[in-house]
Amino acid sequence: MVNKYAIIGFPVDHSLSPPMHEAAFRAVGIQAEYHRLPLKINELGRGLEYLKRNNYAGWNVTYPLKEEILPLLDYITPEAKTIGAVNTVKVVDGLVQGFNTDGPGFVQSLTEKGYSLEGKKVVILGAGGAAKSIAVSLMANKAKLLILNRTPDKAQKLARQITGLGGFADWGALASGYWLREVDLLIQTTPLGMKGEQYPLSLKGINPEAWVVDLIYSPEVTEFLTEAASYGCKIWNGLEMLLYQGALAWKIWLDKDPPLEIMRKVLYENRNGREKNGFQT
Repeated sequence: MVNKYAIIGFPVDHSLSPPMHEAAFRAVGIQAEYHRLPLKINELGRGLEYLKRNNYAGWNVTYPLKEEILPLLDYITPEAKTIGAVNTVKVVDGLVQGFNTDGPGFVQSLTEKGYSLEGKKVVILGAGGAAKSIAVSLMANKAKLLILNRTPDKAQKLARQITGLGGFADWGALASGYWLREVDLLIQTTPLGMKGEQYPLSLKGINPEAWVVDLIYSPEVTEFLTEAASYGCKIWNGLEMLLYQGALAWKIWLDKDPPLEIMRKVLYENRNGREKNGFQT
């Protein structure tokens, strides 16, 4: 029998998860397929019924469904419940279980680059599902957080959650400020920039020694990253996070270690191939 997996959210046409996972399935001799299923928030309930009815073994959850899916699950891990967002689902004996691999995947992408988080001043732009997971994982690694969001109330809520868990977090509106001079690591977690638009705040005055990450990987270098690089910052996009959160999801689904280097190779090959053909990665 061929197992079926998917990514759900909107948009998902750009997602590199299907070629990454399908190459990994082939590499270890597993008969499985991985599909894209575009779902908006008002389609989520019907979408989950479709996935269960058609015997999908698991799926990944992306924007804007990571928080919206919570009340529709049969079980949520304590970690995902603390975060308040799910990005990985596994079906076991008909029960739909929710996990979150975003934060651990992001931290692993940092540590693989030799970055130590302890004591670092980290600014997170956005307060959605990915931001929540990353904030909790950064807190566990003793980073000091500042969370900025277009809706300040959401940033405040997340900061209070982190503080309640024993971490340190401040909050504010999505705007430039004194923090630019002090930031060690800046993380852009919103979808702003996927269409090539200019980011709504200026990075002028940023610490040139800062590392700057945009979770968007399509386009490869957003206007946000271009500006950060112009001030001397070290930059990278969300492709390595995609790799590591995907590897953790694979282990949840199949209870075995994934062929990580094959997954990485396919990610970068497909990114480059799509760029040559004019498609988003």
